[in-house]
Amino acid sequence: MLISASDRERIAAAIGAAEKRTSGEIVAVVAASSASYVSVAPLLAALLALLVPWPLIYFTWWPVQDIYYLQLAVFVIAASIIYYPPVRLALVPASIKRDRAHKRAVEQFLAQNLYTTDGHTGVLIFLSAAERYAEIIADRNIYKQVPQEEWQAMVDRLTSRIGDGVAADGLVEAITATGDLLSKHFPPGLSNPNELPNHLIVID
Repeated sequence: MLISASDRERIAAAIGAAEKRTSGEIVAVVAASSASYVSVAPLLAALLALLVPWPLIYFTWWPVQDIYYLQLAVFVIAASIIYYPPVRLALVPASIKRDRAHKRAVEQFLAQNLYTTDGHTGVLIFLSAAERYAEIIADRNIYKQVPQEEWQAMVDRLTSRIGDGVAADGLVEAITATGDLLSKHFPPGLSNPNELPNHLIVID
């Protein structure tokens, strides 16, 4: 399990502590995967099966029906192997995985109502485990104050911690750093209401 129950409590506490120092709102979301990529198995298996007849046609005297049966067998076996999630994920190009994970992050920014916060100071810290992808999305008023380079540096540190096998520690550090950053530009108001939930949101 990427994030344990005790890790979730630590993350929720980190969000609460960070939000006490700013009028901004921080939401953390962890997705097991940003897409199923189920189409990869039949597509790659079909391409492999299409290659089977050519050397047999040119270099053997096999009957056409035997070649056809072999082609079907190759498709079924290849599709079964590629359908296994780790294999399927490994065969998906990195650019496609990044694109799917980015789209999932944007969806979560909208789904968690971060764009509706008072003052438009919501921040999403998004992590997609299968793709080993992290992204921080901030609402428009924050982007006016905080350069993208600072967010990217935080993302780089977070992905490094994920690679080290301590994703929960990385999330706590990213949340704390986000609170530090927001407190400089968006200090807490007199009431400082908690507009969004502090608990970690986990999507299977």
